[in-house]
Amino acid sequence: MLEKLNALDTKLFLFLNSHHNAFFDPIMYWASNKLIWTPLYLFIVILIVMAYKKRSILIFICIAILITLSDQLSSHLIKPWAKRLRPSHNPAIESMVHLSKAGPGGLYGFVSGHATNSFALLVFLAVILPKKFNWLKWVLCFWALLICYSRVYVGVHYPGDITGGILLGSIVGFAVGSFYKWIRRFFEHRGLTVEH
Repeated sequence: MLEKLNALDTKLFLFLNSHHNAFFDPIMYWASNKLIWTPLYLFIVILIVMAYKKRSILIFICIAILITLSDQLSSHLIKPWAKRLRPSHNPAIESMVHLSKAGPGGLYGFVSGHATNSFALLVFLAVILPKKFNWLKWVLCFWALLICYSRVYVGVHYPGDITGGILLGSIVGFAVGSFYKWIRRFFEHRGLTVEH
């Protein structure tokens, strides 16, 4: 069963990775680059500070916990344990892989750190933010999916790596979001309110 899933994953990767062109190559390269999203992160920070004032400190503490958890679990626990070679390092297919100028990446690819981190943030904010921020949740959904697809496009992750990262990130995001809501209720029961 595992061999069949791996063969299907490889076939899907080669299909998706082979569909590239001069227009999308730079777009997907930059979509995979963490620095390009700095303005978006700053915008989210400003939005949260404006909406929550001093209470935003708790949110940022939770985001720090979130990023640490998702990064440590994906890159420092699961990847060394799974030891699944990236497609760009797989001798059987590396000659067929279309890479960006960023190169082949690290040796192991399961699970995708980019997918884990982006979905952890997406799900966390989806859990804690009220309905008036639904527009932001949709923006972040597009952002996270674009990052995930770009990792296959630039040749450094199988779709299975991405799927694993999405699941892990969603679990981490939901867990930390639930923790934040529990802490918020804890303070509210003691006469403190959280502004929305």
